[in-house]
Amino acid sequence: MRMLTLAATQMACTWDRARNVDRVVDLVREAAGRGAQVILPQELFETPYFCKEQRQDLFALAAPVADHPVLARMSALAAELGVVLPVSFFERANNAYFNALAMIDADGRLLGVYRKSHIPDGPGYQEKFYFSPGDTGFRAFRTRHGVMGAAICWDQWFPETARALALMGAEVLLYPTAIGSEPQDATIDSKDHWTRVMQGHAGANMLPLVASNRTGREEEATCALTFYGSSFIAGPTGEILDALPRDAEGVVTATVDLDRMAAQRASWGLFRDRRPDLYRPLLTLDGAAG
Repeated sequence: MRMLTLAATQMACTWDRARNVDRVVDLVREAAGRGAQVILPQELFETPYFCKEQRQDLFALAAPVADHPVLARMSALAAELGVVLPVSFFERANNAYFNALAMIDADGRLLGVYRKSHIPDGPGYQEKFYFSPGDTGFRAFRTRHGVMGAAICWDQWFPETARALALMGAEVLLYPTAIGSEPQDATIDSKDHWTRVMQGHAGANMLPLVASNRTGREEEATCALTFYGSSFIAGPTGEILDALPRDAEGVVTATVDLDRMAAQRASWGLFRDRRPDLYRPLLTLDGAAG
C-alpha cells in the first residue's frame, strides 16, 4: 500500500501581499500537521484575482522563476515540512507573461514549471490581457509522494487536460482555481456545474482530484467578484471525500491508497479499451475527422 494524504487550502486575498503569503504558509502548516503530504494552495494567491480588469500597471506583479521570492519561501517550507507544494504564480519570462505553476518537491527542489494552457477571456476573467497561452504542454511530475498531474483553473473545464495527464502517468490531479460569480449576470451560479465537471474528471480517469479555490468578495474599480470557495477533494469514482463551504477559510484533507487505485484502474479497463485511432476529431477545432 502507498497511502497518500492530500490537502487543499482556501482563503480570501487582499492587496496586502505579505499577509496573503503568510496566510498560505499558516494553512500549509495546518495541513501538514494533519498529515498531508501533498498540499495545494489556490490560484494566484499572492494577490487578489487581478484579472478582473485590464490594468497595465499590474504586469509589475510578475517575476521570473529564478528570482521569485514566493517560490523561494515555498521551497524552504516544503523542505522543512517534507511536503510537495504545487505553487501558482505570475511568471515573467523576458517579454512573455504566464499564469504558471511551480512543482516543488518535498526536499524543496523545483521540479519544473507548468504554464496554463487554456486562457479565458470574458467579463471579470480577462486573462488574455495578461497571459500568453502556455508553451510547456501538460506535465506530470514525479515527486517523492507520487506522480502529480497539475493544471490551472480554466484548464479544468476541458476533459482532454485530465485525460492527457492520466495518460502521462499522473496518480493525482491538482487544480488551483479562482472561480466565482459572473459580473455580467448575477443569476449565474456555476459552483455546482464546476464541481460536477471536476468529479467527472476524477471518475472518468479513476484518479483522486484536488481543487483549491479562493473565497470572499473582491472589488476593483470596474468589476467585483464573489468567489465560490467550496474547495474539495474527490476520490477515484468522483465521490467527494472532503469539502469546504463557500465562505470559510481553512483546509480539506483526504487519504487515498495509490496502489489500490492503480489496480482498480487496470482491472476496470478504461485505458485498456481506449481507441486513439478514432479520436482524430479531437485534434481539430470543428470536429472534422480529416
